[in-house]
Amino acid sequence: MGTTQLETVPEPKYWHLKTVLSEALDSEFAVGEILPNERDLAARFGVARATLRQALEQLELEGRLQRRRGVGTTVAPPRMGVAVGSAQGTWPGAVGDAWQPADCGPAVPPADVARMLETLPEEQVHMVRRTRVSHGQPVAAELLYVPTSSVPELTGIDAPSGAARARAVLRELAGLGLEGQDRAVELGSARADDAKALDRLPGAPVLVVTTRFFAEGRTAAVSVATYRADTCRLTFGDSGGVEIHHGPERHAS
Repeated sequence: MGTTQLETVPEPKYWHLKTVLSEALDSEFAVGEILPNERDLAARFGVARATLRQALEQLELEGRLQRRRGVGTTVAPPRMGVAVGSAQGTWPGAVGDAWQPADCGPAVPPADVARMLETLPEEQVHMVRRTRVSHGQPVAAELLYVPTSSVPELTGIDAPSGAARARAVLRELAGLGLEGQDRAVELGSARADDAKALDRLPGAPVLVVTTRFFAEGRTAAVSVATYRADTCRLTFGDSGGVEIHHGPERHAS
């Protein structure tokens, strides 16, 4: 990576540096290779470390770099396309669902989720934790919030806790007639529990997909799925589900 006269460039220094670094990643570094430390990179380009960090953070957001615990900053593999389909006919846990139930327990949902579910303040719901793995790599973690009114036949005797309890909630939920669903997508930062599940650092960029499931004229469940923004890109279509495709694309849809 050669030096660049950043002072003569009208755009922000970090933005131009990001472009230069991106070109160098394509020509000089292999996937998984560790970048030099910040001090050496800043000296090489003649910029402040704060400017360098801005450029590196932008490249991480775009999926070109990954920060890995105990390793450092490495060149990221190509992003995996995550197709968010528009099918309205299946509940979580249906045949072909790629998510794996991990745990289930009572919890008070976040305020925004409680408003969607129209539950009372401090009212507990069933919170199902699920994970998604592709090619041996964790790519997403989900919290599915289900009010007790949506699964009235659920008993603690059959499945008191853990993955068995999660499967029981999904089984009971599937007994409702699904009337439709809607999704919202936003960029966020990984919370501590999400970061642990996705093998990321807290605060790493993530894509958050919130889905509401409607039955009996109300919101019967809410899913908050957190995807790794460094390895996933969302695509939208009529595929009828969520699938992960591996390919060379690096851009975000």
